[in-house]
Amino acid sequence: MENCIFCKIIAGKIPSTKIYEDDLIMAFLDIAPINPGHILIIPKEHHTGSSTIPEDVAGRMFRVGSRIGVALKRALDYDGFNLHLADGTCAGQVVMHAHLHIVPRGAEDGFHWNWRQLSYADDAEITDKAQQIIAKLKI
Repeated sequence: MENCIFCKIIAGKIPSTKIYEDDLIMAFLDIAPINPGHILIIPKEHHTGSSTIPEDVAGRMFRVGSRIGVALKRALDYDGFNLHLADGTCAGQVVMHAHLHIVPRGAEDGFHWNWRQLSYADDAEITDKAQQIIAKLKI
């Protein structure tokens, strides 16, 4: 895609600090990291969201992401890591080229996902929501 910053990185038109690359994906350091070592993994083919990424590519993104997360823990002495993929602007996606964040985490790093905790009214509501989702699930 012509105006996509990640497509430009893949094409070599914008520099990046590459961590990993193969025929399907590319991983590089995020230039605005949550913590030092924060890495993005992108499919080489342009996809705006997770629903159009082929299964083999998505699987590779998460498999390599997990391995990179372990390497981050070992190399930079982190306690853990998050794998995060936002799908859509309402979910926090800023660049409209699907990407997986590998965010290294320390117990005292001060970063918190801004999640609020809701609850269901009762078991009937839980069952209703599950049935609605299952009815639309296409695997």
